[in-house]
Formats: sequence, C-alpha cells, structure tokens
Amino acid sequence: MKILSTPPAWDSAPPELWQQWQLRRLRDYLTHRVLPYSAHYQRLFKEHDLHPNDIRSFDDWANAPFTSKGDLTVPRDQQREFVLMPAEAELRREWGVIMNALLHGRTAAKEALEHEFRPIMLTSTTGRSSDPVPFLFTKHDLANLDTAGRRLMECGRSQRDFRHINAFPFAPHLAFWQTHHAGQSFGTFMVSTGGGKTLGTEGNMNLMDKIQPDVLIGMPTFIYHLLRQAVEEGKHWPNIKRVVLGGEKVAEGLRARLVDLVHDLGGDEVHVISTYGFTEAKMAFPECPAENGASGFHLSPDLAYMELVDPRTGKPVPAGYPGEIVFTPLDARGTVVLRYRTGDIAEGGLTWERCPHCGRTCPRLLGPISRVSEIRELTLDKLKGTLVNFNILEHLLDDQKGVAAWQIELAKHNNDPHDVDELVLHVAPEAGMNLEDLKHRIHRRFAEVTEIHPNSICFHDLPDLRERLGVGRLLKEVKILDKRKNPQPAQTSLTTH
Repeated sequence: MKILSTPPAWDSAPPELWQQWQLRRLRDYLTHRVLPYSAHYQRLFKEHDLHPNDIRSFDDWANAPFTSKGDLTVPRDQQREFVLMPAEAELRREWGVIMNALLHGRTAAKEALEHEFRPIMLTSTTGRSSDPVPFLFTKHDLANLDTAGRRLMECGRSQRDFRHINAFPFAPHLAFWQTHHAGQSFGTFMVSTGGGKTLGTEGNMNLMDKIQPDVLIGMPTFIYHLLRQAVEEGKHWPNIKRVVLGGEKVAEGLRARLVDLVHDLGGDEVHVISTYGFTEAKMAFPECPAENGASGFHLSPDLAYMELVDPRTGKPVPAGYPGEIVFTPLDARGTVVLRYRTGDIAEGGLTWERCPHCGRTCPRLLGPISRVSEIRELTLDKLKGTLVNFNILEHLLDDQKGVAAWQIELAKHNNDPHDVDELVLHVAPEAGMNLEDLKHRIHRRFAEVTEIHPNSICFHDLPDLRERLGVGRLLKEVKILDKRKNPQPAQTSLTTH
C-alpha cells in the first residue's frame, strides 16, 4: 500500500498545489484501491486499454469512460460489481496489510481491513425515474461523511452552543445521514424530527417551540411550508440564525421569502444556506453565508475531483463556463463510481478563485444548479415538439410575487395519448391577491422568459396545494407532475425555446 503525503489544507492551499496532489492521489487510488477490488472497473479499464500510469494530466483523465445512472440501474448482482470487494488472497499480497500484521498483530490488521472495506450502512437514490439504487458505506466512508459534515458546519459558521433541528425525513437518504453526521462530528446539539412524514407539521412546530433552535435544516419546500404555517399561527422563534436547505434546488425568490418568514417569527440576522449533494457522491457540499445571493458550493478537493463537461459532447468546458457536473471520488470505499455524470448543470461554472464571502480557496461550483432531465419536450401543436427548460420555470415561479406555492401538471389534451400536451399551473395565491391580476402577471412572465404559456391556471387554498405537492408525506415534493404516458425528457440540450 503506497503511503501518500498528507493532503494540503482543504480550504486554504493554492490551486496549483491541490491540482498536483489530486492527480497523484487519483493515480494511487486507482492503482491500489479501485482496480484491484472493483469488478466493474477492472473490466472497463481492460476493455479501453487504460492504466493509471497513463494518466499524466487531467486532460488524460478526460479520455476515461463515464459512468452514468444507466450503468447503475442493473440487476442487484451487477450492482455489486461497483462495490470494492477485496478477496482474501489479494489482501495477503498487499504490502501494507503484511506490515500492519507484523507490527500490530493479525487481530489489529483484520480490524483495520474491516474498518476500510466491510459495508455497514446503506443509502439509496430516491427512485423517481427508475428503481432505487443502493450505495454502501464502510466505516472508512462514515469517517469521510464526518469530515464532510464538519466542513458543512464550519463553512456555515455554526457554533457548538447552537441548537440544531434536522427536519429531513427518516430514510436511507443522504441528506438525513449527512446532517446527522455533521452534528455528531462537529459536537453540537441536534434533534432529528423525521420531517413532516414522522411528526407532521404540527409536531415539528411543537418541537420548535420547545427547542427554540438556532439552525433549521431540511427540504426547501417543507421548511417553507413549516415556517409559513408557523407565521400564520403566530409562533415566536427569535433564535433562528441559519436555514440550511438540501435535496432540492433553491431559487433566489425562495431564499428571500424564507428570510422574511424568519423575520416575521422574530428572528433578526438570518442566512439561508443551500447545500449540494447526491447519493453517488456519498457526501454533500456547503455554501457559506453570503449577504446577497449564493456563495457557491465549497468542494472538498481531498475527497473528490469534480469536472464540468459539455452535456452534448462530454468534452471538458473552459474554466468559468457552465457544464454538467462529473464526479470522481478520491478516497471512497464501499460503492464507488468513477467519472459519474450527475445530470446536474452548474450554470456559473467551477472556480478556484478565493471565495469573496469567507476567503476559502477550495474549488467552488457556482449555481444555479439545474438538471438536464428537467429539459423536456412538449408537443404543443401537431407540427413539432418544443424543448422547455423547467429549471427556468421553477425559478420563475419561486420568484413570482403573489405566489405562495405552485405545481406544474403536464397532461394530454382530453387524456388522448395522440393529442397535444397541456400545461396546467396550480397556484396557491398570497392572501389578499387579486386573482385576475395575478393570472395576468404570471402569463406575462411566462411570455418574457419562454415561448410557452399555461393552458390554464387553477387557484387553490394553501392546504389543498400542500396535499397535491405531498408536503410532509413524500420524501421529495412533486413540483412538476408529469401525467403523460411514457414522457420522453430531452437529455442533450441546454436551450430554452
């Protein structure tokens, strides 16, 4: 086992030092951990005649094959091929294992191997577009989850005497476990409520009354509805200093609404912080508090290498350009994916420039983050399809004044699979809004941003729309309900028509 030099400080070392270290680390990780023990990547590298020693620069790594979600949606026995599973005979030849046994004894060597390789925890993808895919963690991975969690706390300027509420649903879902490990690693007080599905909105509010937390953490839609209902019921939660969000995109309009709601609850200085994570990464990355807008997602260059590629060609994009996020771990065990295409677009690119808000020099993904799969083709007439970027529509609606909550429903006219598509917008208006005026302003904003407009706008009271969205009932609320049979999302264009 080759011993690597200690990595630089994750948030203060210069970019050139990090990039040299990451390249050396990648070669070592492939040579000593992934290729010996991953059946999938053994086969893939052999098929492409690749060897770690051929990777002399990240331009060389850009020629390595991608891994995609389709590679993971395979039968369970094939999913096991992505798990690092060393055979006992291979470990007997491992120099580091031999030395550990000689120096510390067989029992200590065995315990070290189990710490590194034995799977002990599972999370999974949410399974919205396909069957859930399990991702296995070892104790080694949980230590990395602790590290990533501690950095979430540090980057968010939390303090050990703060009280935190984790309102993510109890589930084998990364967001919940990352938050749990963040509190555990940072050594701070945290109560996990299980979100709305466990205690319901009323139960969460009762716990908030008792705990009076400094930090509230959870899914954006649920946190918004929780705070909104608390304001309606005249709650007083003056201690809230941070609202930390994960699991969904966060529009600037929603950030502003959350700040206003906290102010209505008696809070003074509050920062709304978004996080970016996904099951395949087995960790999440934080923003730091910024006075205006978002600061970018601060990455951990010792744990992962991120690159941005053109979603159509797969080629790397120039620095500062938008592109699809591609993820490669540098220290993972358990389930491992290399050059994983996330389907997420960093609209602001990737930068190594010093963060203007906290001064850290780690790489940052600049948002907003959008999804390629949310660019869908609608058949609005009999002649041709129209590509519509629903990422932009989500931001448009979250930013629209007078809209308390919304849901887009896609359906076929007359429920006829051969007829044109229809877009129905369901809206819960703010109290006191003139509905005809709000309808006119929504149509005008659609016309300004896109060539389409809703076929109809249906107004609901807020409790009814919460039920349609699945707030507190579903792991992720359904903001875009596609009722067409076998809809085909467009996967290769970033254009909004």
